[in-house]
Amino acid sequence: MEGDGLTMLTLYLLRHAKSSWDQPSQSDFDRPLSPRGREAAPRIGRHMRDSGFRPELVLCSPAERARQTMDLVLDVLDYDPEVRLVDGLYNFGDGTGLLHLVQQVGTECSDLMLIGHNPSLETLAVKLAGTGNSEDIQRMARKYPTAALATIEFDCDSWVDIRPGKGRLVEFVRPKTLHET
Repeated sequence: MEGDGLTMLTLYLLRHAKSSWDQPSQSDFDRPLSPRGREAAPRIGRHMRDSGFRPELVLCSPAERARQTMDLVLDVLDYDPEVRLVDGLYNFGDGTGLLHLVQQVGTECSDLMLIGHNPSLETLAVKLAGTGNSEDIQRMARKYPTAALATIEFDCDSWVDIRPGKGRLVEFVRPKTLHET
């Protein structure tokens, strides 16, 4: 995959699956997945596997619901990417912090996945997707539900070089729109 002599970088932005509110006194950080979330995460994993999406490096929020989402997604993939829990992904800001985390990856890999939280993940996806299916971009900007996955490509050699508006949205999928095979 080359474009004008540059490497194609692929970024997968996965919002954690639906979390449980069964224990209202439980801290936000420690909330686990709900039964619906435990069903949705492997569905996204199967979609990734069947689509040939293979992140080399996964950066995941250390929050319980994000780690459980990651485990369920990775369980259905047929390989083991490198995984890092990154405190900076437990972030609910404007996406700037997440963009800096991505840029710090440099040239370590060409396929990178973030598993995190809204609104920062949604804001980052919308900022980065300058081109692609306009309906998907609008859908993503309206609502980035739990366990939704945005796949964004960049024509550049290093994550340091990615910028807002310079990515191409390959797809935006939500678990409820995926048909099981």
